[in-house]
Amino acid sequence: MPFQVYLLECSDKSYYCGYTSDLNRRIEEHNSGRGSKYTRARRPVRLVYSEERETRSSAMKREAEIKKFSRKEKKALAIK
Repeated sequence: MPFQVYLLECSDKSYYCGYTSDLNRRIEEHNSGRGSKYTRARRPVRLVYSEERETRSSAMKREAEIKKFSRKEKKALAIK
């Protein structure tokens, strides 16, 4: 089962990174206030980047890498 690593831009222009096995469902959860505590107060969110990973482990590792990115690096990733 493939996993998606995703980057959201929140209404306050901050970024949120996560991973999921169902990207559309997860974005709906974020926008309905059920996604995460961070995005709950920053709705609506919009998807700016995603990439597929084969395993949950590799998705988690990539998520951790992206979370360490600077704001500038996240913005560059979002432009791709």
